[in-house]
Amino acid sequence: MDNVKELLNNPRFNFIEHDIIEPLNTEEKIDEIYNLACPASPPAYQGKKAIFTTKTCVLGALNMLELAKNNNAKILQSSTSEVYGEPLVHPQTETYRGNVNPIGIRACYDEGKRCAESLFFDYHRLYGVKIKVIRIFNTYGPMMNPNDGRVVSNFICQALKGEDLTIYGDGSQTRSFCYIDDLIDVIVAVMASEDDFVGPVNTGNPEEFTIKELADLVKEKINKDLKIVYKHLPADDPTQRRPDITLAKAKLNWEPKIKLNEGIDRTIEYFDKKFKGEI
Repeated sequence: MDNVKELLNNPRFNFIEHDIIEPLNTEEKIDEIYNLACPASPPAYQGKKAIFTTKTCVLGALNMLELAKNNNAKILQSSTSEVYGEPLVHPQTETYRGNVNPIGIRACYDEGKRCAESLFFDYHRLYGVKIKVIRIFNTYGPMMNPNDGRVVSNFICQALKGEDLTIYGDGSQTRSFCYIDDLIDVIVAVMASEDDFVGPVNTGNPEEFTIKELADLVKEKINKDLKIVYKHLPADDPTQRRPDITLAKAKLNWEPKIKLNEGIDRTIEYFDKKFKGEI
């Protein structure tokens, strides 16, 4: 709720608290739906919220698609790079079908999102629902939850507290980090595109970094004397992740603008103010 508190008094903003696992009926006319609902934090979906995560992905998608169908509304699904699993193709293109483990500890999220994509395309084929499917790669920036287990927020929060930085595995695994402003720009562009462009489309930053490189960057910016501690790599944690964004460039004339160095500075500033109680 902290992230929308400034909007609550805006007459053009209406907040409805609802669990999309349950059907949603509204008397208001709906033109567009952005389905962003799902725990995306590994500590959340690998623990007690595993079944809840699957329900949010699958039942939530069904309910939002019904809402779109009933309102003749356009609907965007926030899918994920996790549909590619531990990729055997690098970088990942939208045509790659993935290498996934349907019974692993990450499956509730990976398979939930894959099933949701299936539902979106079936509603599009059977009922003509206007759909957009994006596959979001690692995204970071201000207003992240400091306790959600994502690597960028983990490193920054640990460093600001003077704690050792924790790397899971040997740090050689790679990620591609997209700043939140760039992601929002492409989400808006996808929704505004022609109805026959349904996706899926990769949305992320194609610049690839190792986790060790990210840790060193955060240390350099906050405290060079901090130590790095290595722990066991969780099961099914992908070792490579980089989007091929050729499709987004061609269809949407989009590519990320904010480099990791600048985005990390902005994110550090946010968490520093947050910890000091300034925001």
